[in-house]
Amino acid sequence: MPLPDFLVIGVPKAGTTAIHAALSRHPQLFLSQVKEPKFFLSDGPPPAWRGPGDVQTSQEHVWRPADYEALFDQAPPGALRGEATPFYLYDLDAQNRIRRLLPKARLVVLLRNPVDRAHSNWTHLWAAGLEPERDFVRACALEESRRAAGWAHFWHYVSQGLYGEQLAHLFELFPREQVLLLRYRDLRDEPKATLDRVCEFLGVETGLLDVVPSQNVTPFVADTRPNAVLRAVLRTGGQIGYHFPVPVRLAVRGPLLTLLQRERGGRPKLTPAERAAVLPYFTSDIARLEELTGLSYSDWLTVGLEPDVID
Repeated sequence: MPLPDFLVIGVPKAGTTAIHAALSRHPQLFLSQVKEPKFFLSDGPPPAWRGPGDVQTSQEHVWRPADYEALFDQAPPGALRGEATPFYLYDLDAQNRIRRLLPKARLVVLLRNPVDRAHSNWTHLWAAGLEPERDFVRACALEESRRAAGWAHFWHYVSQGLYGEQLAHLFELFPREQVLLLRYRDLRDEPKATLDRVCEFLGVETGLLDVVPSQNVTPFVADTRPNAVLRAVLRTGGQIGYHFPVPVRLAVRGPLLTLLQRERGGRPKLTPAERAAVLPYFTSDIARLEELTGLSYSDWLTVGLEPDVID
């Protein structure tokens, strides 16, 4: 039964797509061609998430055990198998499922300044035409109502950044030697050394990887009246005036998104006022993270916006 030997489990908008692409080039590693299978996010069919665009998220969910195992069928003999789903750290039930099925798995976690991570998350969904709130601070404040309405994990801008809470649960399930904590800025600024750390942690040859490809870098789009119409169509799945079946809505999403992103605007900068408004969501959890890991994350209280170059 081919199952992964390691997982990249967190966090969204912190370089997980890039590290998946980089590790895929290592001859002793095999990563699933499907990035983010989301297998451990449910015990069966995915939840019926009700946020904008969440139908597509559910369609991408690899939830049948046979389909999940098939992702690793082509692994060469002796290669370590892995996959990257950055929501596994956030979803505590997913952590429990991993523990039950893969108790010996090695787990890689990338952490990013939670304010910058949340801002990048909001930017991603805005550029995809799905985020209806053009004010980042307001979007964070709407989280509880959105969660109550059944919006999927990617909309939880604040909760996804509570790493202390998530790691505390993870360390109750797995010995710490099975968990590698990395920082987004190290992957961005020192890719070779960081990739060597991952390879050493996995027990494969170091020195073979030195580049982190730019992956999943969100283009930002112009905030114009025509684009506002396209956003509305993307958010509603094409159900403005007419009700199309789900396969049709998914088929037209790609062309609509291409049209939306035809005229790109400058990426919004996180202002000091916005940072000051959002940072209080995270300060107590950052203290918990420092106590839990024995590492300092005090720079997260002061450092400016990290550029999105390897999301």
